[in-house]
Amino acid sequence: MVTNTPSFKIILGSSSKARKQILSEMGYEFTILTADIDEQSIRREKPEDLVVALAEAKVVVYQGIIREKPTSEKEAREFVKGYSGSHAAVVGSVLVTNLATGKRYGGWESAEVYFLEIPDEVIDNLIDEGVTFNVAGGLMLEHPLTLPFVDAVVGSTDTVMGLSKELTEKLILEAL
Repeated sequence: MVTNTPSFKIILGSSSKARKQILSEMGYEFTILTADIDEQSIRREKPEDLVVALAEAKVVVYQGIIREKPTSEKEAREFVKGYSGSHAAVVGSVLVTNLATGKRYGGWESAEVYFLEIPDEVIDNLIDEGVTFNVAGGLMLEHPLTLPFVDAVVGSTDTVMGLSKELTEKLILEAL
């Protein structure tokens, strides 16, 4: 990781709090500039292809089905209930563009999250908070109500949160 002040500027093309936190933890200063795109209009069959196409997205895959942000309370409840005592995979991508050369460097990573049984009361509280509607798959790993029910993470937690530190660092170095 870069520990001194880099000689380049970083623009984060996402409004995700988790991605901002992760990039800050990596020691980078950055500007946020998001594109106004309809992510739902971009479709791919394979999760790996979808996240690369969205270039800033992550998707959750549960029993072979891609799950993005829930669009209703019913869908959010189905998502979280499905994870209870089960597991899901997260597929995230990183795209780095060197604006001086126009060259783009991208890739994707995945991780799996295994959950203990999640009580209905916790699911109700997550939905009431509105947290489930703001994240792919409807569940934030790092949320205080969720964390006690995470049994194991296979892969990196930063990948689950939306920005793989290792992949980001690798692509920034390639872009330079």
